[in-house]
Parts: sequence; structure tokens; C-alpha cells
Amino acid sequence: MENKDFAKQWETAKQTIRKDYPHVKDEDLAYEIGKEEEMLERLETKVGKTREEIRNWLHIMG
Repeated sequence: MENKDFAKQWETAKQTIRKDYPHVKDEDLAYEIGKEEEMLERLETKVGKTREEIRNWLHIMG
């Protein structure tokens, strides 16, 4: 997938996450290539889902 496409999809996913979980902050959703696990760990703590659930959720949104 091209970076442009991913960036657009990630922005949409972030909006959905913020809507469903207003306590999740921008820092929690910061995505850096190679640091996906750190982001998943932050989300896991904030939304009360496992990393696998979050991965599946993000895949469905994307």
C-alpha cells in the first residue's frame, strides 16, 4: 500500500477511535514506522482491548 493511501486511512481510523474513545489522546495514536507495537500497547491500555483485537479492528476500519 502506498504511504498516501495508508496516511488517509489512518486519519479516518483515528477519527473513529477518538469518537468511540474520547479519552484517547493524539499521543496515543501517534504512528511511527517500526514502532507499531508501542502504539498498540498504548491503545491496549486506553481502550481495554487486546493487541489482536485492536489489529483486527484497525484492519476492518482500513
